[in-house]
Order: sequence, then C-alpha cells, then structure tokens
Amino acid sequence: MTLDIPHFHPDQNLDLPLDNIDVEALKNQPERYLNRELSWLAFNQRVLDEACNLAHPIFERLRFLSIASSNLDEFYMVRVAGLMAQIRNNITERSVEGLTPHQQLIAIQKRALIMNEDLQMTWRDLMQELALNDIKILSRDALNKSETKWLAKKFEHDILPLLTPIAVDPSHPFPFIPNKGLSIALHLEQSERKEDLDALIQVPPTLERFIRLPGDKPRYMLIEKVIMMHLDRLFPAPMTLKQYATFRIIRDTEMDIDSDAEDLVRTFESALKQRRRGRVIKVSVHHNINEDTMAFLMHQLNVQEDQVFAVDGLIGISNVDELITDEQRDFTFKPYDARYPERIREFGGDCFAAIHHKDIIIHHPYESFDVVVQFLRQAANDPDVVSIKQTLYRTSKDSPIVNALIEAAENGKTVTALVELKARFDEEANIRWARNMERAGVQVVYGVPNLKTHAKVSLVVRREGARLRSYAHFGTGNYHPLNAKAYTDLSYFTSNVELCQDAALMFNYMTGYAPPQNLQKIAVSPFNMREKIVDLIDREIAFAQKGKPAHIWMKCNSLLDSRVIDKLYEASQAGVKIEVIARGICTLRPGIPGFSDNIRVKSIIGRFLEHARIYCFGNGHRLPSRDAKVFISSADMMMRNLSRRIEALIPIENPTVHKQVLDQIMVANMKDTKQSWEMQPDGRYIRLQSDEDSFCAHDYFMNNPSLSGRGHALEQAPEPPRLQLVIPKKKKKKSAQEKGA
Repeated sequence: MTLDIPHFHPDQNLDLPLDNIDVEALKNQPERYLNRELSWLAFNQRVLDEACNLAHPIFERLRFLSIASSNLDEFYMVRVAGLMAQIRNNITERSVEGLTPHQQLIAIQKRALIMNEDLQMTWRDLMQELALNDIKILSRDALNKSETKWLAKKFEHDILPLLTPIAVDPSHPFPFIPNKGLSIALHLEQSERKEDLDALIQVPPTLERFIRLPGDKPRYMLIEKVIMMHLDRLFPAPMTLKQYATFRIIRDTEMDIDSDAEDLVRTFESALKQRRRGRVIKVSVHHNINEDTMAFLMHQLNVQEDQVFAVDGLIGISNVDELITDEQRDFTFKPYDARYPERIREFGGDCFAAIHHKDIIIHHPYESFDVVVQFLRQAANDPDVVSIKQTLYRTSKDSPIVNALIEAAENGKTVTALVELKARFDEEANIRWARNMERAGVQVVYGVPNLKTHAKVSLVVRREGARLRSYAHFGTGNYHPLNAKAYTDLSYFTSNVELCQDAALMFNYMTGYAPPQNLQKIAVSPFNMREKIVDLIDREIAFAQKGKPAHIWMKCNSLLDSRVIDKLYEASQAGVKIEVIARGICTLRPGIPGFSDNIRVKSIIGRFLEHARIYCFGNGHRLPSRDAKVFISSADMMMRNLSRRIEALIPIENPTVHKQVLDQIMVANMKDTKQSWEMQPDGRYIRLQSDEDSFCAHDYFMNNPSLSGRGHALEQAPEPPRLQLVIPKKKKKKSAQEKGA
C-alpha cells in the first residue's frame, strides 16, 4: 500500500485509501509522515483564512493578511533557500516522508502559487470592504486637482531627496538591492539620440508604502504610483518612458557560522554582513511586465524563471498593516488590559514573598508580563539578592529585562546572562545587548558550541537569614514584553529546592560545559528530554495494555520529531487516547484506521498566537485528573528542539498550578470550537463548525482570573466557570453492508 503525498489545497477533497491499510507495512513506510514544508503552508493558509473571517473587525483581518504575507516571505528566506542550497550542492537525500529536495521544491512552488493568488484575492476583497467604510486606495485618475497639487509638493520635499535614479550600463553596474527591497525597473528612450536606457529606482524602506492624502476620510496612494506620477523629475525630457515594472526580491538569509571561532561575536557580525548579500531566492514582479524587462531583471538578479512570481495586484502585501490606525476603534479588537495577579498584590508587590508562600504561574497575555519584569527589577535592587542568572533568546528593542540585569550588575550583584547569538533575525539586537551588559559588568556568555540555547530560565539567589534560597522562573516564551501581549505563554515561578537546583545545573552546563548530571525534576535537551517524553508515552501504553485509562494531551507549536511521532502511533494502536493541539506544523497523520485512529489533532488560530508548550499524561487516569503528570516546556516536539537545542521540560506538581494548567488552560483549549481547525489524515484542515454561542478559549481567559493568581480576595468570590470537556466524537464510516441495507 502506498499513500500519495498530496500537494493539497484546503478546498480540495483529497481522499486516502483508508479502507484497506496494511498497518504493519505502514509502520516502516515514509508515507506515515506528512511533508514538513507543505504542513507549514497549510498553517499559513489557516492564518490567511482569518483575513476572510467576517467575525473579525476589518483592521484585524488586514493584520492577518499582513502576517500571512510576512510569514510566506520568511518561509522563502529560510526553508526554500535551504532546499535550493541542497539542490545546488547535489544533495538527493530524502526527507522522512520520502521526498528529495527537488521534489519538495516542486511541491512547494505549486502550493505557493495558489497561496500568492489567495493573498491577492483577499487583498482585493478587503480593498472593496475598506472603500465601503470610506477608506480608499486611489489610482492616479481618482485624484482631484488639490490632491494632485498636494502630492507634487509632498514628492518635492519628502520623497525626491531620498531617491537615487540609477542608469544600468557598462559604466553603471546593476546596484545591490536589499532583502525585501521594493524597486522599479525602467526602460527609457533618449529621444534625441534614439537610444534606449535601462534604469532602476529603489524605493527607500524609510518611506511609507501608503501615502495618506489630506482630509478627514482616509485616502491613500501607493508610493510607487506617486514616484511614477513624477518620473519627469528623475528622468526629464528628452527621456521618455517605454516600459516599467515594480518588483520586490527575497534573499537567502542563512548564515554559515564557525562555532569554533576565537571571537564568536565578530564572526557573527561578519556573517550578518554576508547575509544581507545572500542569493536572490524569489522575485515578485507586476504581471504586465514585458519580455525584455523580465529578461533584463532575471539576468541582473541571476534567477531562473521558476523563481519569478507574476503578481496581478499589490507587490509586498505585508505592508498593508500600515493602513491600521487608531482612528476607527470599531475596526480593531476591543482593547484588552492584562490582569496583574492578585496573589502578588497581596504581598505588597513582593514577588519573592509571594513565590515563597506558594508557586504561581502567569498566563500571558491574559496576565501581565510586568510580573516577570518586577521579579528581576526587585532582584536588581534587593540588598539580600547576591546572584542572578538569565537566558536571553529574544527580547524587545528597549528591553526592561536587559535594563534590570544592567542595574543589578551596577548594584554589585553577580549577574550572568546567557545570550543566544543564533536567534534568527535577532542576532544584531542580541550582539548590541551583550555589549551593553558587558560594559555594565554583566558576565555574558554565548552558550554551547553547535547548540542553540532556547530554554527560558531565570535563577535568583537570595540570602535569607543564615541560608541562601533560590527562586526560579521557567517560561514557555521569550523575555519579550511586546510578544507577551500577543502570544499565549506561561511564566512559572517557584522556590522549590529541587527545581532550583536543576536550574543551577542547567546554567553550569551553559556557562562551563559541565553536563547536567543528577537532575532531580527537570529534563533537559539534548540530554534526556526526548527519552523522558518517550518513557512517559510508554507508561501510557503499559496502562492501556493493563486495561487502565490511558490518555495523552499535547499542546505545542509543531509536532514533527519522527521518534516521538512513531511512539504516538504505537500508543494509538495500544488504545491510548491522544489529543494534540499543534498550532503550526504537524507531520503526524491522525485518524488512520488501526494505525492512528485514537489520535486527534487540531490547530487554534485566533486573536492571540498560541505559543505555550504543555505535555500531559494521564498516569493511569482519564484526563483531566489530579494524578496526571503535567509538564510545561520551551520545546516543541521537533528534531532541532530535542537534539540541537538546550531546552527544559518542567514538571508541574503544585496542586493549584497543576489544576490551572490542566483543568483550566488545557481543557479550555480542547473545548474551543470558535477558532479551531481539525486535521485530516491527508494533511487538510477543516474548520470546526461554530456559532455565536460556541466556546472560545481566548474569550474565556480574557474574562476569568487564573487559579494560581487569584489571591485570597478573589478566592472568596465564585471560581471561574468550571469547564466540562466534551470532545466531539467522529462519525464512524458505514460498512458496505450497512450502505447496502
């Protein structure tokens, strides 16, 4: 039996031969996995579909459109660029699902063509809807005389000084165009000499893409149209325009880093400069470009025909988020102010006293990231704190976390910061922060060679009387206050001795390469996290074989580690009930009779970006149960997270926090139908049916306090509504005999 790997589109009805599957044969066939890249494209389609969701305000739909376009750009910069590099180097090794790099690239290009068309179609629909709400994107013909005059002045004073027209000939080589750079290729004629001239205008990224015209009602013109309106100011007579085309490029952003370099920071700085000049991977051009201009661009950019995408619409759709303003409040989600946990307030804002009293978990963005900042600020200024250790993967431009670490060092405390230079697209910011901290006296280290430090851990050591007490923070997301307003993540604070000792062992490894031996509670990749997850699945298999309840819940961004997937398949065949919430990539095929029919996979796409990683095991009981084993983590179930990164898997044993994570957070995510998609065996996703009364996890958390952060005052009030979990049962397929009857 062979399962076809589909080049799927959400609207296609792709059917797998599910009636006659040789389960034993499938266990060893690559077709038991889906392709990673196509699974990611399916995820981005779900994001794009939210731009068509009429339940969202129009500006939020614009935002989803911008995100989907930006996601696709990054996909080309990273994943497609990687496949193209493999093809150039004649690598023919097949992926786990059996495709060569060339076959994957063909499948991606087919699917990406459809997605690009969907992006443009969605943009056209949204433009019409914006126009109905008096927000218009104008053509030159739609301008009145006063607007034309205003634009002429605007061009003269604010645009022309920033433009550099460049002729392209033997004396003027084709200029370098930066990644995501928007440009205009021109074919001109010098009328007096009857000579043709190729030229280029690069649109500076500092200019707004949508130029707003004066007036009460929002009216915009695209910057490239404004430039072309005033082309005679750049190429005056006797030059005349024969042909032009707007285009935009995407470059390869991969960096080759020698981890054994003597000065890793300088090596990264050099690599960053090289990355800016990476190969052109994709060119988007206006669809009416003529053959000569196309040939000119392909030659100058050194690209093949299959790397060029003709666009009938807006090139660079990611820029549409510029249209989102604060003027029309009804066009955006109702503002949400994160709660500050009452548990911290009860102790007068003293984080250490609150944590010492009881473990607490903060659920972002529903609860404020200020607690994390306050924890470190308090540590920086507390005379009893002697040491702070901190991992930094991504953080904000004006990071309060970094500022707190600098303040702590200036106050004479021993401060160690593990800065990950390999955080993609944040390398430059991290180098800058590292240097700022070093100048203040922070001991900055850059982690373990050939491993990316992705764990989110803070460890504060405080002198309390005659002894030292440690306080730890473990996070599922980055120390980034802006992301914490949009990403659903967990921040777990504890003074548990064993957890803090394990955190110290992790830091000893990251700073001194001492392997973390004798870990008591935490599992750490690349050492034992995969083994821990596999052992926990094996325990559920053993429970099922003994006739006991066997249950697994997983919530992550991506599920594609082949060993974990195969173990989940084995568990399904043993009778373990498995529920997976994988927001993005999932290469496991659920619902195959006799093979994975006990596995259900869904994805939640909504107002907030689901980002927390939670792993729950029934431990001989049906979930949810107070006896279940519950873990939070910085790691997805991916090869890179489990083998090539430093990650942490943290057990949740405090009863209140355990109940919050399992009975509140996980049950709400399982119960959600308002923003959920269910995965099919062939990789398609079907949106769950919902109406105005359907349950929405995001709405629930915005309106109900968390269990561990309620405090005594709120404990006197009724608890948040108890969530009863009812997972919809799949309809059984009728047998041929039943159909005949």
